[in-house]
Amino acid sequence: MTKPLHVGIVACSAEGAALCYRTICAEAYTLLGRHMHPEISLHNHCLGEYMQCIERNDWDGVAALMLSSARKLQQSGADFLISPDNTIHRAFAQVAAASPLPWLHIAEEVASAAREHGYRHLAITGTRFTMEGPVYPEVLTAHGIGYQIPSPLDRTRIDQIIFDELVNGIFRSDSLGIISGAISRMKAEGCDAVVLGCTELPLLIGNETSPLPVLDSTRLLARAALRRAIEHLPERLQPVRR
Repeated sequence: MTKPLHVGIVACSAEGAALCYRTICAEAYTLLGRHMHPEISLHNHCLGEYMQCIERNDWDGVAALMLSSARKLQQSGADFLISPDNTIHRAFAQVAAASPLPWLHIAEEVASAAREHGYRHLAITGTRFTMEGPVYPEVLTAHGIGYQIPSPLDRTRIDQIIFDELVNGIFRSDSLGIISGAISRMKAEGCDAVVLGCTELPLLIGNETSPLPVLDSTRLLARAALRRAIEHLPERLQPVRR
């Protein structure tokens, strides 16, 4: 094979999926040359369908939606899959076992980046389903990395900002202040970096405004997909980074 692998994106929320897609396209030129990026296909069952399952704790239903997208992306020619949505990774094990294509795991990419930078105790932000769920605890514990989640009040506020504002493309300075304050409190309690564990959060807060260094799950996953897409190429076909 002399061209990159075809990336399949299993989307959930539009803003997060769009950021992931844009990141792959925008950063690929450093690896592949001007205006070049891997072939990309995206399939999206609507966020409302996912939320109906999530809110009734129906992770089998979430897995069914993800697998439906996976099969459609296989038919489109995708070689492997990613999902730029942290919350639905709670169904990942079930999905990966039944999927027609291999996947990259968003939390694994975050954990790898944390280890590379020497971070030892991470603040976890995201939806309440992510902050209170098992996705990051399981992965970070396996990597020997500590973690902490915000207080109950901060969790409620962050979750509201995500679902009332960010997924709808609304970015408010007062909401940035609320999330920054929550991160500051976890920094005071010993965290050395923060996981932006909702794929829309990087659209609101980044290293310039965060009290802690950020681990941007959306862009980390996109960059991992780029590496996966070209890792099989002979070295002579990979342009020098610039």
